[in-house]
Amino acid sequence: MNPPKPAETQTATLAEIAREAGVSAPTVSKVLNGRADVAPATRSRVEELLRAYGYRRRRAEATRSPLIDLVFHELESAWAMEVIRGVENVARDAGLSVVLSESAGRLTPGRTWADQVAARRPHGVILVLSELDESQQALLTSRSIPFVVMDPAGDPGADVPSIGATNWQGGLAATRHLLELGHTRIGAISGPSRMMCSRARIDGYRAALETAGVPVDPSLIMAGDFHHEAGYRLGLKLLDREDRPTAVFAGNDLQALGLYEAARELGLRIPEDVSVVGFDDLPVARWVGPPLTTVRQPLTEMAEAAARLVLDLGRAQEKPVATRVELATSLVVRSSTAAPTG
Repeated sequence: MNPPKPAETQTATLAEIAREAGVSAPTVSKVLNGRADVAPATRSRVEELLRAYGYRRRRAEATRSPLIDLVFHELESAWAMEVIRGVENVARDAGLSVVLSESAGRLTPGRTWADQVAARRPHGVILVLSELDESQQALLTSRSIPFVVMDPAGDPGADVPSIGATNWQGGLAATRHLLELGHTRIGAISGPSRMMCSRARIDGYRAALETAGVPVDPSLIMAGDFHHEAGYRLGLKLLDREDRPTAVFAGNDLQALGLYEAARELGLRIPEDVSVVGFDDLPVARWVGPPLTTVRQPLTEMAEAAARLVLDLGRAQEKPVATRVELATSLVVRSSTAAPTG
């Protein structure tokens, strides 16, 4: 199969694609609609041609279901509930329902998921801490199904709409707060290193220390996974050492709560013996004892912005002006931080 010339990418019709694939136009239509009654080899051949020609279904042809697909790489914890709430707020006002799916910890959903979305023909897709490979992007584009990445795990690419937060600024603000209290030995429990938000928060932490003239001690930086268990396990390592830190910046609130548990087990008091700062400002941050100082990431607002953007992309003849947006984070000071004693 020869790749199409640039002019052909604008003019290819279903009939032309069907002719080159050696199938009927109804078969190509079945592939576009995600129908299951197409042989895998035929489906693959047609999809390759749709990608090669850059085929995009005209919006008038694309009868949409009253749905928004919301995809998590892991669907658990209060963090996910804040995101679901935000998408639901916008979907409800638009008369739409939300379909939830999870990619079982993978940052890219499987091929089966893409076929199911094509069959559902939703108004749009929102991926949280996830991403699409090129073939999945092409599949959604050919069906005129818009998609937005919220809190992207990596660089989503210049052409991929995304909603994020100022993670670097949040890490900087958390660490500066501890420095201003008088702490100089500050530990950190990050999230997964493969995630852009984790790296940005730790980069902010490093920048605050370096700006204050405090050397960065690599032994005080632990790589977690954003789960409570990691905060507990790594918290024990950080706090059960003779030269333990007097304060710890946890990459998210769940890890901060795990750190609380580790401190209690070691007989340490918060904030008298160790100050703790989290990230996210989940509702539980206000309820724990002592209430947690944390960086507020506006999760519900981010999810609402992602939902509005994906609906705008579906309605607009041209792309909205802003398709890559970062919402501001802010430090919320409570009772888990204080000046170091002694």
